Amino acid sequence: MSAPTHTPPPSAHRGGVDIRLPWWALALPVLAFVTLLVLILDPAEAHAATADPAITQLLERVQQLMAR
Repeated sequence: MSAPTHTPPPSAHRGGVDIRLPWWALALPVLAFVTLLVLILDPAEAHAATADPAITQLLERVQQLMAR
């Protein structure tokens, strides 16, 4: 018993590609690009994270122990 094959309708063979993207598929990359561009152009707004002194002291202690 053979299975029936499904052929696309004749209108689908026009030669053009009909791909529709959701609005956010273009909006999210544009938003990310603009955000990074703003950070590059105005680096004063990109503040460096300050480390907790306890974490810094712990890392220094680990480094000293590893050097021995």
